[in-house]
Amino acid sequence: MASTSLTDADLRFLAGPRLGFLTVAPRSETAWPAPRPVWFEAADDGTIQLFSSAESPKVRAVEAEPRASLVAANAVGEPENWVAVVGTATVHTDGASELAARLGARYWDLDDPAQAANLKGMVESDLVRIVIEPERVTRYG
Repeated sequence: MASTSLTDADLRFLAGPRLGFLTVAPRSETAWPAPRPVWFEAADDGTIQLFSSAESPKVRAVEAEPRASLVAANAVGEPENWVAVVGTATVHTDGASELAARLGARYWDLDDPAQAANLKGMVESDLVRIVIEPERVTRYG
């Protein structure tokens, strides 16, 4: 089933610590799209947001061609379920460190000193947010 926005069921599914696979348009006609695993958040406004190093190839690709998709799937042992979002992507210089801190707490055990230190270094680095405005949402499950 396809729609242009996330449903309440989609939001519940995406609220857990799932990996998303982000695909952006390749920067050259000879390159293949290459999905990358990312931490993400389905925001209250219905967008999908993630963070990245400001200098990463995916940021340059989004700036050059502002289209992206993110697919999140069930974990092994869960009932079959996935959500795919395709839409316009934009790069934002605000809010990335706060997003990284929220997602770090979701995905890592911050009682572990090594993971807490890794997150601290990540949050203090030069980050940006990539925001995907859904134009097409498909799902199964």
